[in-house]
Amino acid sequence: METSKPELKLIQMSDVEAEEVSWLWYPFIPYGKLTIIQGDPGDGKTTFVLNASAKLSKGISLDTGLQSEEPINIIYQTAEDGLADTVKPRLEGAGADCSKIHVIDESDKSLSMVDERVEQAIIRTGAKLLIMDPLQAYLGGGMDMNRANEARDMTKKLGALAEKYKCAIILIGHMNKASGNKAAYRGMGSIDFYAVARSVLLVGRIEGEPELRAIVQIKNNLAAFGHSKAFRLSEKGFEWIGDYEITADEVLGGIAPKANKQEKAIALLRELAEDHNMILSNEAVELAKEEDISKRTLEIAKNELGIKARRINNTWYWILKENE
Repeated sequence: METSKPELKLIQMSDVEAEEVSWLWYPFIPYGKLTIIQGDPGDGKTTFVLNASAKLSKGISLDTGLQSEEPINIIYQTAEDGLADTVKPRLEGAGADCSKIHVIDESDKSLSMVDERVEQAIIRTGAKLLIMDPLQAYLGGGMDMNRANEARDMTKKLGALAEKYKCAIILIGHMNKASGNKAAYRGMGSIDFYAVARSVLLVGRIEGEPELRAIVQIKNNLAAFGHSKAFRLSEKGFEWIGDYEITADEVLGGIAPKANKQEKAIALLRELAEDHNMILSNEAVELAKEEDISKRTLEIAKNELGIKARRINNTWYWILKENE
């Protein structure tokens, strides 16, 4: 039987209206695109995503840029945790508005990435964030995730849904055990999953800090790479830390990071305050540079210490301590 040839359709670029990328969390999670969050089992990927979702369900900021102007609806699919005994208690513990978080019922039939119910759920809820945890569970029974053509076809269809409804889609994936490999190739399955995603985040442990977990961006096709982040998992629960100096190699290789630059910046400013009431802002930046501390990290430390900037005779100073 002869198959019909596809009709040629051309798009003239002059007819395409340019659009700016919008972000759920700049520059880590774009709207209308796929984002992968990957890491070893037990390293806190799901805990981070659940806590971020809890904040977003109330329109509250977890980190700079990770805040919607208003509470958003979220679809959260998990194949690893029970809704009643695990997911709901964790969401409530994180302060979520659970009326904003939805789950597609899989009791009659398991869900896959290309299931038509995914689009139906986005339409019905108006969800701005869809999470599939882990991505390996939503491939469908007949799909081999190690075959590039099958992986590409499935993620392409899911990406089209994200773009159509301007919904951020997060796929949470476990890492394979190929130690020493580049982060891109340690993601489970075909590299095509990594290729289709516009942003990929690595979540992992920090050597020598048993309670700390790092979030490092290892791919970004849409903006400059974001600064690495960290959070704490302890008996008290989840605690967001924010900017943290660590690399993907340090996370993957189990290498203890160099002294946290933010802590070094705080120590530098406190040392300066012992002998100075104020300092030229440019001089503070230069002193930090000598210690391999970036201007951005120094600014974060300045804000954490509550140091104010003041303009005196058209020159900016940092007030390290007020005159007593």
